[in-house]
Amino acid sequence: MEIETSIILLIAAGIVLFASIFTVEQQTCAIIERFGKFYRIASPGLNILIPLIDQIRLRLSLKICQLDVNIETKTQDNVFINLMVSVQYRILPTKIYEAFYMLQNPTKQIEAFVFDVVRAQVPKILLDGVFEKKDDIANAVKSELSDVMAEFGYEIVKALVTDISPANNVKAAMNEINAAQRVRVAATEKGEAEKILKVKQAEAEAEASILHGKGLAGQRHAIVSGLKDSVEEFVRQVPGLSQKDVMEMVLLIQYIDTLKEIAGSSKSNVIFVPNSPGNVADLASQLRESIIIGQQMSKME
Repeated sequence: MEIETSIILLIAAGIVLFASIFTVEQQTCAIIERFGKFYRIASPGLNILIPLIDQIRLRLSLKICQLDVNIETKTQDNVFINLMVSVQYRILPTKIYEAFYMLQNPTKQIEAFVFDVVRAQVPKILLDGVFEKKDDIANAVKSELSDVMAEFGYEIVKALVTDISPANNVKAAMNEINAAQRVRVAATEKGEAEKILKVKQAEAEAEASILHGKGLAGQRHAIVSGLKDSVEEFVRQVPGLSQKDVMEMVLLIQYIDTLKEIAGSSKSNVIFVPNSPGNVADLASQLRESIIIGQQMSKME
């Protein structure tokens, strides 16, 4: 009889011991209540409570959590947009009691404050400015929440504006404006490029004309010099001939050589040349005048 009682007592003691021991994970705490009243906070590790008297009310995570809040509001230029604001928060280890007992629904209350701040800030900003000042909006949300939620045991680690989404028709209009601006810039650049090409082409043509003129002048000067030397040499070698006679003969030879070249060309058709003896003198006179004019032009260069 005594053995059976001892066994029952041992089993009962084991059950009580088993029920009184519990563990708390790292970065977690447990709220212990005694007869429905807050008793203590169990820290991570092995803990003991009195069965049937103490109970674990709730386990709270001390890790950083994130709450995503989707907000619809309008800008200063009356454009409705949707903003996604992500709030990262955690429970302060020194204010676990306030975090659990003072707020009925912490996430809903944080969300309400986010709505209030965003809808107070965005209507003061134009649509384009919202994209540029999203960091200012996030900082305003963090500043407002930090002051309020610290009293309730919550630390606001970071607030981020993760998405800005206007209505579809507004997006299409913005894309059209952007496309039109790019087309205008492209047209301006294309016009400038064509202008540069035409200016450079005109400069090249002008320079080519100048060089061509210099080349013709140099060519004429060389011809005149060569003819002069030839005439003087011929007069020395053949006594009794004047320079005029020699010049006419040289010009006539040049004229005949030119006719041979023209006749030998595959693109030549019919050439009419004077055949009377008096025309030879006229031809020599014309050629002589042309050479003199060329020599004068070369001196002017």
